[in-house]
Amino acid sequence: MSFLSSLDIGGSALSAQRLRIDIISQNIANQETYNTAVGADPYCRQLVVFSEKKKFSDVLYKFSEEDDGPKYSKGTYYLSRKDKYKYAGVTVAQVIDDDAPFVPVYEPDNPLADEDGYIYKSNVDNAKEQIDLLAAQRSYEANASAIAAVKAMLTKAMSLNGR
Repeated sequence: MSFLSSLDIGGSALSAQRLRIDIISQNIANQETYNTAVGADPYCRQLVVFSEKKKFSDVLYKFSEEDDGPKYSKGTYYLSRKDKYKYAGVTVAQVIDDDAPFVPVYEPDNPLADEDGYIYKSNVDNAKEQIDLLAAQRSYEANASAIAAVKAMLTKAMSLNGR
């Protein structure tokens, strides 16, 4: 795996976690919303689904070539093209709605209440959002540290190359 692919992996993780933090912030901002019309749903909590980043050419190559195992040449093993680390990074597969039920609040005098006298509050739980936000921040920090380590290795390698 080359240094540049390490930066690509970290960069894709940073952008994915940033989107996750944005979605969590949107959930927190809308946690106190109610349904805006009779029979309408209030804001629904959203979740981010991550997926491995795949290149179409790598997937196509996987099914078009036979793998003949590692190669050996002058004391070094070389992995075949099929075995190389080619799925570099993470991508956001989709943003989905949470299937948790909305919170009913009994307000029979509210014009938005249903026939039973309930209005419905968003299904966003602040405690869950704070925990998810903390996890996303920690992941973002870890990926930023990994990128900093790769940059430090590149800097050291370039300084050693000049000697």
